[in-house]
Amino acid sequence: MMRVIAGTARNLKLETPEGLDTRPTTDRIKETLFNILQSDVPGSVVIDFFSGSGALGIEALSRGAKKAYLVDNGKKAAECIVRNIKHTHFEDKAEFLKEDFLSSVYHINEAHIDIVFMDPPYASDFVRPLLLALKDKSYIGEDTLIVVESALNTSFDYVEDMGYTIFREKKYKTNKHVFLYPKKA
Repeated sequence: MMRVIAGTARNLKLETPEGLDTRPTTDRIKETLFNILQSDVPGSVVIDFFSGSGALGIEALSRGAKKAYLVDNGKKAAECIVRNIKHTHFEDKAEFLKEDFLSSVYHINEAHIDIVFMDPPYASDFVRPLLLALKDKSYIGEDTLIVVESALNTSFDYVEDMGYTIFREKKYKTNKHVFLYPKKA
């Protein structure tokens, strides 16, 4: 069972989808990630791609984000996300998009996105097409922080050529977070 770690929804339990389709970020890794992001989250607008349970977007809302888009097209994930949004009382701040990650890029109506979370299935190659799709969106600015969770051995050597700069990497036992910014034009 996962929980919200800090903020207004602190200690509320979150459901996770059953089965092997999702791999929830552990509370310990989530806490480390949000300790890194603590000054960036309050007042921010975030997107949580491959949302699974909605845990990252909900954690951001609990810590003061003003809006979160939660994106996932899995049936079990969708049911879980909707219940978690209701349970944490973030219906007014969370927008759930039950659709393919590439389609969702075109249904986000914001002037600016501050933080993008990407936690795709590790064996997939979803990060590359998603970074390409986001590159030309008006809501992605040079100060938009993109955080990708991946397997420890995943290479990100292609992101520079796509117009992104790796700002930081945080490695754990079996996975890592890679922090990217779009390069200045």
